[in-house]
Amino acid sequence: MRDMQPSPLLSDEATLHAAMLREAERVLGLLQAASARVVTAESCTGGLVASALTHFPGSSDMTEGGLVTYSNTMKKNLLGVPDEILAQHGAVSEPTVLAMVRGALSVASLARLSVAISGIAGPGGGSATKPVGLVWFAVADRLSGVARAEKQVFSGTREQIRLQAAHHALKMVAASLSAPV
Repeated sequence: MRDMQPSPLLSDEATLHAAMLREAERVLGLLQAASARVVTAESCTGGLVASALTHFPGSSDMTEGGLVTYSNTMKKNLLGVPDEILAQHGAVSEPTVLAMVRGALSVASLARLSVAISGIAGPGGGSATKPVGLVWFAVADRLSGVARAEKQVFSGTREQIRLQAAHHALKMVAASLSAPV
């Protein structure tokens, strides 16, 4: 009887998941060293960033919480994203994620940093101007007042896109903690 080999897809997802957890552990170390806390505002990742951060014992000292704001209504009601931004730019846009990080900081008074993610994980929902795999990110630092956004386009299955997006969001938090305040 021959040994079953893991499917390439599961192997890829396992690799992406492991990389995401390694980055989360690194971020927690940076947060601890800075005596800082983070809050997440997630759409297409559905809480993966908060889950990765809270995977580790002691993470409650550095993780304020996570908001899953999948719908535009939740983005408006929980994070205060203005109707005008959503109508003019859509949920997957730079203005939306910038409003999301500011809103997350406003509801999490103990957090120094916030990170927001909004994208199109697929397999449907994409368009010529906003393809499947497009993800917008933002990070805000309460101390410096700086908020920055960037976009990435990932490929793969829905789960692979979500894992890559969560990993990238964590890398942005790490970079923000490494920047001078």
